[in-house]
Amino acid sequence: MKKIGVAILGLGVVGGGTYQILTEHREFYQRTQDVDIVVESVLELNRERALSLGVPEDKIASNIAEIVSDPDVNIVVEVIGGIDAAREFVLAALNAGKTVVTSNKELFCKYSHELERAAKRNNAGLYFEASCVGGVPIIRTLLDGVQANVISSMMGIINGTTNYILSKMTDEGSSYEDCLKEAQRLGYAEANPTADVEGFDAAYKLSILSSLAFHTKVPFSKVFREGITGVSKEDIADGKTMGYVLKLLAIGKQSPEGIEVRVHPTFVRKDHPLAAVNDSFNAVYLTGDSVGDVMLYGRGAGALPTGSAIVSDIIYAATHSENKYSTFKNTANADKDVKFISDFKSAYYMRLTVEDRAGILAKIATIFSKNGISIVEMVQKPARADGKVPLVLVTHETKELAVRSAVAKIDALEEIAHVDTVLRVVT
Repeated sequence: MKKIGVAILGLGVVGGGTYQILTEHREFYQRTQDVDIVVESVLELNRERALSLGVPEDKIASNIAEIVSDPDVNIVVEVIGGIDAAREFVLAALNAGKTVVTSNKELFCKYSHELERAAKRNNAGLYFEASCVGGVPIIRTLLDGVQANVISSMMGIINGTTNYILSKMTDEGSSYEDCLKEAQRLGYAEANPTADVEGFDAAYKLSILSSLAFHTKVPFSKVFREGITGVSKEDIADGKTMGYVLKLLAIGKQSPEGIEVRVHPTFVRKDHPLAAVNDSFNAVYLTGDSVGDVMLYGRGAGALPTGSAIVSDIIYAATHSENKYSTFKNTANADKDVKFISDFKSAYYMRLTVEDRAGILAKIATIFSKNGISIVEMVQKPARADGKVPLVLVTHETKELAVRSAVAKIDALEEIAHVDTVLRVVT
């Protein structure tokens, strides 16, 4: 039976879950995969934590050099997070000919070209299933499940923190601030939640996934990004009344005109499959030219779900002799011949506050008409105590820049107090 030695860099939540899975399932993998996977070493500064997880003291390494020089270590698992140390350690492992498994989406998003170059040069494997969507096997699906297809679109809920916050706002009618505090209390959100709530985490993942799906490098810099910090409970309530549910979506599309990649809060119809994805769950909805629509759903984070993805990569590497790399030229920047669409098309939800006087709607309609925007639905609410009227509307599909132009012109009307919200809509 083939023996594979593993070293784990970091025994935090994910690293601890990975260690637990590997040790508890060792005999199971021997029986079902015909491979003996042994944790030979861990790199963890907190020795007490390592010991509390059951790691023998002689297997706790003091530095990365011990691990990369150990002939019994075949696969190095990086779960320390961050960029600088992780990059240094992963490159050291690859340059020593060790296969690397990583869950680090920011590292892989920004430096996959550099890591892959080192892997190729040293005939080492480089695996990253756990970098995107936790325990949901989206990367393996793209690489080994739907590769017969030309993927035209990919749309998903790929950040559990924001999905938890928006689900709670929807179910309870609570404010963003209150739901964020609850998410932090439960451990779904970090003390500094910026990476999640401002859409950075989802944008890193979309960069990775769209590169795989569209077989071309899609750098992070090409992803349009907008977070959920400006979302109000009024918007969510208005959307529910109109039959919509609000989600932070990552959207990638490929067409003859080019590639569009964007992350932003989006209203989806309540009967859309993604509308039912709640709490911290994630899902990705793919469309291929042969298979049609495919949706993957599951836990997007957590010790065991993410550990499951890491161990899946370990087993894949242990049972496949050939290393597979990108199906495209993996460079720091996009290929010069690839066109990216920034003026994308979408339907839009808008909430405005207007003065209660005749002629206002006519002026708004004129501005929309001049910008090629038509309205699907409009709701004028009762006047508030201050005499101003909330106005909610949804447009037909139109272009992003046309909407920005119209919003600027509406805001300039002295009769309009302000445009409160602009959100995109998937119809």
